Amino acid sequence: MATKINDLLELMAELRNPETGCPWDLQQDFTTIAPYTVEEAYEVADAIAEQDWSQLQEELGDLLFQVVFHAQLASEKGLFDFADVVSGIQKKMIERHPHVFNEGTQAMTDAVSQTLAWEQQKNADKESVFDGIAKTFPELLKAMKMHKAAATIGFDWPDIKPVFAKLDEEKHELLEAIEEQDLVGIEGEVGDLLMVCTSLARHLNIDPELAMRKANQRFDARFRIVEKLAKQEKPHETVYDLDYLDSLWLRAKQQLGQAE
Repeated sequence: MATKINDLLELMAELRNPETGCPWDLQQDFTTIAPYTVEEAYEVADAIAEQDWSQLQEELGDLLFQVVFHAQLASEKGLFDFADVVSGIQKKMIERHPHVFNEGTQAMTDAVSQTLAWEQQKNADKESVFDGIAKTFPELLKAMKMHKAAATIGFDWPDIKPVFAKLDEEKHELLEAIEEQDLVGIEGEVGDLLMVCTSLARHLNIDPELAMRKANQRFDARFRIVEKLAKQEKPHETVYDLDYLDSLWLRAKQQLGQAE
């Protein structure tokens, strides 16, 4: 294993060799590589969602290469190197799992207790529980992270019922803003409504990003059938009556075997 990692590190160093390296790789820096790092992480998630394990192996390799690339850039600047990255994460994992690595520490008996202890450990050296939540996260994911972080200090609804009450409250506030034609207010209330939906997902142990991805996939599959049926039945039209499209939507769900 160590030999394989070293081979990859040597390959990366050669790609960045000023004399014989790759021109594209030599032009890159932290900023230009960062979007690829995010992209590769999403591709890992997609492979897992599709349960495509051979693709997952490939995507994990691509993501590992991103780590190696950033470590090489840092090494060239004298900031840190790959070994420091490995040492750092090893040290962090040991500190975050005292029940595993420290004798005499009370054992954790369930994942919930472990998660709470993990968050408390992370919060110990923070000025705010929100410190460490990446500003570049997709906003839905960021909202989920913020709700989880706030809950670690007790800022959370005790169960799901108040969340539904808050959902109704935000819906009515949005309707009021629409009636008043308050564009700024409408934007704010839509944001509040989405925030409460995120909290609802958390209380139901649902990943809102994954739920949204699956909703998008359902919409995509259904609407493609709607388009196909409309073009077959009314080939000379480009815009269709909404009632007609609704009827095609129902047929598309039936065709896909989807009740909802």
